[in-house]
Order: sequence, then C-alpha cells, then structure tokens
Amino acid sequence: MDRTTDDNPLVAGIVLAAGGGRRLGGRPKALLTHRGRPLVEHAARALREGGCAPVHIVLGAAAEAVRARARLPGYVLVDNPDWEQGMGSSLRAGLGSLAGTGARAALVALVDQPGIGAEAVARVVAAYRSPSTLAAAGYGGERGHPVLFGADRWADIAASAVGDRGARAYLRAHQSAITLVDCSDIARTDDIDTPEDLMLLEGGEATSWEDTSWEDTSWEATSRNDTSRNDTSSRHDASPHDTPRDGTPRDNTSRG
Repeated sequence: MDRTTDDNPLVAGIVLAAGGGRRLGGRPKALLTHRGRPLVEHAARALREGGCAPVHIVLGAAAEAVRARARLPGYVLVDNPDWEQGMGSSLRAGLGSLAGTGARAALVALVDQPGIGAEAVARVVAAYRSPSTLAAAGYGGERGHPVLFGADRWADIAASAVGDRGARAYLRAHQSAITLVDCSDIARTDDIDTPEDLMLLEGGEATSWEDTSWEDTSWEATSRNDTSRNDTSSRHDASPHDTPRDGTPRDNTSRG
C-alpha cells in the first residue's frame, strides 16, 4: 500500500556518480578518497541522512570498481551505459529508475561536492509542497545543488537533459517557479574537477589510489558490460525513448 501523501511525501535521492574525471587524468570521481572513504559513500549518506528514501546512485565510469570498493548497502545502483554522453544521460537514468517507487519528488546531488551534507539536503527536502515543486539550494543568491524535482516535472526534465547540460536548460526556462533555499551557512559548493581541487578533500587524495588501477582504461569497457552483483542494482538503458531519468542543473549546476 502506498502511504505517501503530500503531507508525508516520499522524496527519493539520486546521486550522479558516473563521471570519468577527464580533467583528473581519468580518475572516476566516485572513488576519490575523502576522510578515508570513497566520495560516493559520503554523497549517498548525505542524502539518506537528509531524509531521502530510496537513494539511487547512477554509475558509469569504473562501475565495477565502485561496486567492489565502496560500501553501499541498502542503496539502489543504477548503471548508465551512456555515461560518456554527459550528465544528461545520467539524470535520465536516475529519474527513470524511480518508476514504480511511489516517489513524489527526486532530490539530485553530485558525487563530487563533499561540502554539501545532510543538513543542506534536509533543508531542500523540506521545500517540497507538491509533485510540481521545483526547489534548489541557494548560495549567495545563486542556484546550486542539491536540486529537488517534483515528479510531475520528470518527463519534461528528462526530455531537455542533453549532453553535459543536465537540467540546466529546464531550470533556466522555469526560473520563476524555483524555490531557492538558502544553504550558504551550512554547506560549501566546492566541486572536485581538476587536480588542484584535490586539496579540498580530507585525507590526502593526491596520493590515494594506491594501486593506480585507474590508469588502466580497460575499466571503460568493463563498466559498460558489468552485470549487477547486488540485489539493489539496476541496469538501465538510457535511450531517448525511456521514461524520465537524468540529472541536475548547475550554473554551478551542470557538468558531466
């Protein structure tokens, strides 16, 4: 029985974690180390502790390695075989994977923003009012992550999510409908895009990856063909004909 109501909504979480880290020398961001554990664990935990359920994690680059190295019990792992096409394909895969969950909204976060924690997630989740809600964290008046999409908007968001733009085009077209939730006092928007950004991670990421297996590009083919080894995993083909599924904005809000 679906006990979800607009007074007690089911807000699902989506972590976009498929990026291959091109500007990081091909080191998949999901496996960068922060406080001794892969970034993907921190991002997933922030959504769960911030009130999202279920939490789906979209994987792409090095998907098999993420499954092997990261501790992700209770999360739904969604494969995006088209991750190289950019964030848009991951957003579509994530939204599409929520079909049948009863979720009234999806809160989308990026794997490479460790400064955004559960408190910011909870604030944005609290902005939900109906399946048409559109809300985002605000930082100094600028829109950032996480972003909340009411379920009534998923199809249109997915249709507009192309390449590395994520939901940026959709959000710009619907700017007046966005509830901006100030999170500047509890979160940092720093993202990990370049080798210089690695200093933002706690735990010496510049010298992590002890086995340097990321240098072997064979993981690209493996991540596309790897089969699910977890009951919570989901293989989802992100073709343009699927139901909604892809990512977020960012004006500081959209990358792959």
